[in-house]
Amino acid sequence: MPMLERVPNVTFKTRVRDESVDGPNPFRWEDKTTDDIFAGKKVVVFSLPGAFTPTCSSNHLPRYEELYADFQAQGVDEIVCVSVNDAFVMFQWGKSIGNEKIFLLPDGNGEFTRKMGMLVDKSNLGFGMRSWRYSMVVDDGVIEKMFVEADFGDNCPTDPFEVSDADTMLAYLKGSDAPGVSEPRKAFEG
Repeated sequence: MPMLERVPNVTFKTRVRDESVDGPNPFRWEDKTTDDIFAGKKVVVFSLPGAFTPTCSSNHLPRYEELYADFQAQGVDEIVCVSVNDAFVMFQWGKSIGNEKIFLLPDGNGEFTRKMGMLVDKSNLGFGMRSWRYSMVVDDGVIEKMFVEADFGDNCPTDPFEVSDADTMLAYLKGSDAPGVSEPRKAFEG
């Protein structure tokens, strides 16, 4: 398998606010492609096992939100949180924790996560197939650097959270020593 150098080409099913939509749910479906999200931009991506889960809600997303201006100062155009959840779950999760700056990207079918080589079975927790926890810097679609949590694999009894955090990513962008830096994982397109 070749080393994954670019983010995989996929189409995400997202919901966007549209005031022309009547009723209490003024949103419409909008497909967003990998190019829509990454082309011509420097993007920090972090992926996590699921919306509403403890570490994801108490630390992972909130810390990226808290440091958003610091990331912008390092030339980052956008911060994206990917999870194998649908658009409705991602929206409600963001709303419940007060997210304002991080783009919550639903990977409901797990296609992006699978093509990144990061899809794992978490049936031991009743989650089914989910994303392994990782973060990466993507510059115009090219993966510059990835931070992948230890013990990658199916039904891992723990949920490591040591290197995909906002502080490690920010240290990397500032040129500081960042623990656990890894090269892009090998991916399969199958």
